[in-house]
Amino acid sequence: QVQLVESGGGLVQAGRSLRLSCAASKTIFSIYAMGWYRQAPGKQRELVTTITSGGSTNYADSVKGRFTIARDNAKNTVYLQMNSLKPEDTAVYYCYARYYNGLDYWGQGTQVTVSS
Repeated sequence: QVQLVESGGGLVQAGRSLRLSCAASKTIFSIYAMGWYRQAPGKQRELVTTITSGGSTNYADSVKGRFTIARDNAKNTVYLQMNSLKPEDTAVYYCYARYYNGLDYWGQGTQVTVSS
C-alpha cells in the first residue's frame, strides 16, 4: 500500500502558474500509472492528466498546452506544472496511483483557486 501526499496548491491570479507535487511513500517504479484528477464544487471528479511508467501521457482537452505532468522515479514524486491558469481550473486536485494489479490509491487533495 502506498500513501500519496499532495502539495503546492494555493490561490493565484488568472494567467499565473502553480506546480503541484505528489510524493509517494514507496517507490513508484512499480506503479503502472500516476496522475491527477480534480473536482470543482458541485461537479464530478474529472481526469486531468496521466503518466504511465513508460512515460506516456494524456491530458484532458481543457488543459492541453497549459498543464504538464512529469514523473521522477528517483524522488518517488509526480509533478503537475500548471501554466496560464484560468478561473475554471479552480478545484481540489487529487493525485492517484494505479498499480499493475488494478488497485488505485488516492491522495487527500490540494485546493487550487484561481481568481479572475
